[in-house]
Amino acid sequence: MTDTTGQTLIGQTAAGAPTAPPADGALAGEPSAAATTDDHNEHAPAGDGPAEDAAGDPRGGSGGDGLRVLHRVVMPAERDFDVLKLYVDGNAVFGRRTADLDSAGARVSAEQDPAAALTGYRPASKEDSAEIIGRRSIVVPSGARVSFCSYFNAFPAGYWRRWSTVEDVTLRLRVRGEATVLIYRSTGKGHLERIKSLHIDSETPVEETVELPLAPFIDGGWYWFDLIADGRTAVLDSADWCAETDRTVPGTATIGITTFNRPKFCVEQLTALSAAGDVLDVVDQIVVVDQGTDRVEDHPDFAAAAEALGDRLRVIDQANLGGSGGFARAMHETIEAGSSTYALLLDDDVILEPEGILRTVTFADLARGPMIVGGHMLDLYNRSVLHVFGETVARYRWWMVPAAHTELSHDLAAAPLRSTPWLHRRADVEYNAWWMCLIPVEVIRKIGLSLPFFIKWDDIEYGLRAKAAGVPTVSLPGAAVWHVPWHSKDVMTDWQAYFTERNRVITALLYSPYERGGNMLKESLFITIKHALAMQYSTAELMLMAIEDALKGPEDLHPSIITKMGELRDLRSSFVDAQAKADLDEFPEVRRRKPPRKGRDVVAPKNRRAMFQTALLGAARQIKPVGPYPKNHPEAVVPHVDQTWWLLTKFNSALVSSADGTKVSWYQRDPQRFWSLIRRASALHARLGKDWAELSERYKAALPSLTSQEEWTQTFDKAGKQA
Repeated sequence: MTDTTGQTLIGQTAAGAPTAPPADGALAGEPSAAATTDDHNEHAPAGDGPAEDAAGDPRGGSGGDGLRVLHRVVMPAERDFDVLKLYVDGNAVFGRRTADLDSAGARVSAEQDPAAALTGYRPASKEDSAEIIGRRSIVVPSGARVSFCSYFNAFPAGYWRRWSTVEDVTLRLRVRGEATVLIYRSTGKGHLERIKSLHIDSETPVEETVELPLAPFIDGGWYWFDLIADGRTAVLDSADWCAETDRTVPGTATIGITTFNRPKFCVEQLTALSAAGDVLDVVDQIVVVDQGTDRVEDHPDFAAAAEALGDRLRVIDQANLGGSGGFARAMHETIEAGSSTYALLLDDDVILEPEGILRTVTFADLARGPMIVGGHMLDLYNRSVLHVFGETVARYRWWMVPAAHTELSHDLAAAPLRSTPWLHRRADVEYNAWWMCLIPVEVIRKIGLSLPFFIKWDDIEYGLRAKAAGVPTVSLPGAAVWHVPWHSKDVMTDWQAYFTERNRVITALLYSPYERGGNMLKESLFITIKHALAMQYSTAELMLMAIEDALKGPEDLHPSIITKMGELRDLRSSFVDAQAKADLDEFPEVRRRKPPRKGRDVVAPKNRRAMFQTALLGAARQIKPVGPYPKNHPEAVVPHVDQTWWLLTKFNSALVSSADGTKVSWYQRDPQRFWSLIRRASALHARLGKDWAELSERYKAALPSLTSQEEWTQTFDKAGKQA
């Protein structure tokens, strides 16, 4: 349903996927003489006057006022109360659907206390709420206040200051009713400053522009505004953060989605994209690389999504080459088509805020040079939680870590942007995961496609490769997807452990500044030993296979991407700890032949010394054979949250649940296998250290060929024939 200004009102698809209504087009109406300004900062002067074109080019191009839209203020694309605080800080609700904004404002006014008609003002009560009535509009009742100091609507000035050619930003507002607009900024330290106040009193829409400098944001900081209804209802029709620029022609992107047996997720994402309105103006094509057996095109809702997307949608059936193979294909197809400025890589199991497409494209358009622009990761299951803000590689450990001064899993509903100082400091990253990542085509031509890693570390390696070529990566606030969080996956113990280990080693061989990878080899050996102590023998075996394959050199990467998953399945099938069942009652009764000594519970090691003692005692236990009793009865049930190596090493057998809580595996101690794994782990890590320098040179020399379109094309052809 659309209102009279052309806005699509808040809605939701039948499948539950978010819809992204088209934003307003050019808005009519002249500013009122009743609008006044009160300048509280001489460095933030008022604009020269209202713009001639309130909306400009919805793709981010210039409107009649010469301004290019950088960042539009938007409301949630779906009626999801868990995400409200990501858009509006204040008491806000989703408004009842109405035919037009005028009647919405009038209705809210009529529901005010009748005394307001006599006094002209009354304080807001707890029952008063601002009502979201469109993708870009909100009605604020008399006496109420809302703030756009929020993740999706504050303007990340520090990032534009550091990485773009923009020197000043213009806030463009379209408001009616009686309102005070307070404009704020923050510093990189998280200190807040009010810099300007506007007062508007008009029955018809008033447009105001305020020019604001980016100079003070070298360490970080944001701009935002609050809206207060001063006596009667105020309506925000639209707001944009804009800039004057000679780069007026927006770039375009090909969206590449890699999917494997997630047709429902993928189709819901296509449905959401089809409803994204003018966001699609910067999208040339959506390429779905389907590598599964449960095909996207067979889903009952696919036909409707395909019809809505029309010629923009292309589905490519491909043998399973993992995430790196699917995204390499998307990069390849983008280059071959020759129409897009960027390739935008998206996971198939995400929910996207479509406005992020416009924001990343615009940011890349106005960057100081070629730049990779990524989006943040929000928690799919806890929708107000910002799970990953930015990431880097810890060089000495060679492991991915949160960017300096950032935190994992920050709940923006409990601790919003305004009160979270670390969010105001600019976070510099080395890569952005490919749940959402925009890569310029010129960068792909320069440094190549993904390495044939199948899965894991492919996005990290690409960011490091780009950095080595002088291409930075920026994780841009306000561009994000909702994705399954790490704690809901068994990525460190299931088949993915092979790819995590092998690809980590190869990436260190390519880029580690330390001899023999710094502490990585020692840490890798310790991790392998911990898995063996925890009776996770299949995981330890996968890690050793990974090192063996890394030692083979770069020549094995392309051939193995086609066959490796079958090998991993066969290997895991022979391990008891890799077999899982859906119910605890499918296993024998849990019993212990002897109770714990003196009834003592297992406690965590308190320090490094205690940790080594626990490991040595666990190894000493492996000298003792396992009697028949633990083989017939598990000794304990260990929830996933408790499955630490130091706890599991105390048992001869245990039932251990998976991260997602859907299945259980029976771990059983096997001394013979334990000592075999320890001997092989020691020998392989020693050999890797000995051959490090020679291997490093081989991988570096092979990198251009491994990532070339020519070699990938051969792999695509071979995989197709084998499939």
